[in-house]
Amino acid sequence: MNDEVVSGVPMSVLCDGAVTEPRLSHPEGIAVDADGFVWCGGERGEIYRITPDGSRREVVASTDGFCLGMAFDRFGDLFVCDQKHAAVFKLQTSSGKLELFADGVPGHRFRIPNYPAFDAAGRLFVSDSWEFGTPGPGIVVLQPDGTGEVWHSGPFTFANGLAFSADGTRLYVAETFRHAVSVIDVDEHGAAGAKRDLVTLPGAYPDGLAVGEDGSVFVSCYQPSQVLRVAADGTVDVVGEDLSAHLLAHPTNVAFQGDALLAANLGRWHVTKLEVGLRGVPLPPPAPTSPGAGS
Repeated sequence: MNDEVVSGVPMSVLCDGAVTEPRLSHPEGIAVDADGFVWCGGERGEIYRITPDGSRREVVASTDGFCLGMAFDRFGDLFVCDQKHAAVFKLQTSSGKLELFADGVPGHRFRIPNYPAFDAAGRLFVSDSWEFGTPGPGIVVLQPDGTGEVWHSGPFTFANGLAFSADGTRLYVAETFRHAVSVIDVDEHGAAGAKRDLVTLPGAYPDGLAVGEDGSVFVSCYQPSQVLRVAADGTVDVVGEDLSAHLLAHPTNVAFQGDALLAANLGRWHVTKLEVGLRGVPLPPPAPTSPGAGS
């Protein structure tokens, strides 16, 4: 495409599902497993598994809803937010078993559970976007058994993508309709501390977040179609932009695959690969199991 339309790092289509089966139905959530396979969700609840090189894909399961953000835990199971069911699902990848994980916590029923992210302790944090145009709570934290509580009540203006810093002391939150990415301190006990702005992005609608190994925060913007990089000193650079919204087409969530960043394009039927030359922050390994545990 014309360089005046597409700019930034080299970008390409990793997997195009516009006309070949199974179709890739406007993916929003995206996650990469330990073997480099790419998982994303569809507008009718499809959960896709794509080979690392993008050459093949399959539908592994379906929520029969509308898949939003997704994330893997340390054991390789996939957690998926679903807008239609207003719930989080758990897919046991070893067996293909899909089950409801949580639809809220005491005093807070999910409205738009949008994105899941795990901390080093294995707790699942979920952003609830609440309502379009109406600030509200918040961030919910869920234990491995699905129980939990409201971790931060906000208010947030459409809380969306989440990402932890490498040391786990900060949680970044995309607030789409406030045109900002906020950051919340996490204390030594895992409780929420102060909330402040990491960056404001006038005219942009931040959606997904990912943290690079150097601590920079990558921000995918649904509008305009671009991916930004916020350095530790607050400097904002455009990593990739597509004024035509074709190669990068209203990107929502992003995830690292090796030293590339993958973007799900809600506006079209493909996954875009951006050659950022930087790896993401990995999840910590599972805690060792003591002898006799689980017996």
